[in-house]
Amino acid sequence: MADEREKNPLWTRDFTIITAGTVVSILGNSISGFALGLLVLELTGSTFLYALYLVMYNLPKVAVPALAGPFLDRFSRKRTIYTLDFVSAGLYGFFAWLIVSGKFNYGFLVTGCLLLGTIDSIYQVAYDSFYPMLISEGNYTKAYSIQSTLESLAMFGVPVAAFLYNVIGVAPLFLANTVCFLVAAVLETQIKAEEDYARQAETSTEGWYGKTFAEGIAYLKEERGLRAVTLYFTVSSCAQGAFSALVLPWFKLNFEGGEVLYLFTMGWMVVGRLAGGALHYRMNYPPEKKYALALAVYLITSAIDGTVLFLPWNLMKCLCFAEGVLGVTSYNIRVSATQSYVPDGKKGRFNGIFQMATTAGLLSGQFLSGLSAIVLPQRAVLAAFFAVTVLAAIVLIGGNRNAVEKIYNRRA
Repeated sequence: MADEREKNPLWTRDFTIITAGTVVSILGNSISGFALGLLVLELTGSTFLYALYLVMYNLPKVAVPALAGPFLDRFSRKRTIYTLDFVSAGLYGFFAWLIVSGKFNYGFLVTGCLLLGTIDSIYQVAYDSFYPMLISEGNYTKAYSIQSTLESLAMFGVPVAAFLYNVIGVAPLFLANTVCFLVAAVLETQIKAEEDYARQAETSTEGWYGKTFAEGIAYLKEERGLRAVTLYFTVSSCAQGAFSALVLPWFKLNFEGGEVLYLFTMGWMVVGRLAGGALHYRMNYPPEKKYALALAVYLITSAIDGTVLFLPWNLMKCLCFAEGVLGVTSYNIRVSATQSYVPDGKKGRFNGIFQMATTAGLLSGQFLSGLSAIVLPQRAVLAAFFAVTVLAAIVLIGGNRNAVEKIYNRRA
């Protein structure tokens, strides 16, 4: 195994470049994204208009990923990634100029968020489909442990953003994000990986988009394992939407200084994710055990999330830490397995459909849980959502064992 890693090192030139670009863009986005929300509240003082801003940003993520998938399976994903980063740099630069000139208003903000949400939707599918092409054989697990660690570190940008927003204002933060996107885009132009799938595609064929889109749907129908995984994570995302909508209000309504207690409690989940990422970078578990491990993790994490608010605070912190470690395990097994399994020429369509389905699940969970909590206790609503998720794991992942096992139990 050591010889194989020496022949296929993870830190190739292209992988190093994409990781450096990811660090820079995550850093800028984590700070400016939170600052954007604070700016909305400062401009409007309205909870409704803040919610409308969130909806406008997330609305494109319901349909755009699946629509973008066929394009990203026929054209250059690398060019798409760096072009969108250049566009994002220009958009944040324009925002900064509007604020400095005093011309910024809520209309510009909502329009800009709709554009940013559309860009992010396309970018995420392109990135998710291009990133695995830069990972050398046998290093998928290690590579995705790095990605999950970087995403966890981004959560620490929230308190930094709050501090900087009050010290220097939002315009300098937008300018900093402009620089971050420019640096990331320039780095990404230096990636040398060949995109053979795009060269093989007959892009001039009449009606190619409809045909390519239909092929993506047909592929997911034929692949029973991928279909089961997609359906399960749609249900899981619905429960996570409920978690995100109910936990903070529950803390705030039941404890003095509840929002601070919430940050301290959920912070242990971030620490767990960092610990889990470090663990997976150094550890290789047997491929034949991945399916069983994943199913166990799905059941345990759902049980934790559904019951954690009923427990004493100290136990709550411990379970949040465990949830963070197990959450990275779930992510790592699923992403490394599916991205090494799906052919390069179909990754865009699969990732687009997966992202569309899970985003729809997340938004549905947020809406339905908020509606349910009007008449039912918040903890009971959360427990019900995760009870359904446990059932989904048993039926979809357990009930399709052979098909899912074929995907998960791979040396990735």
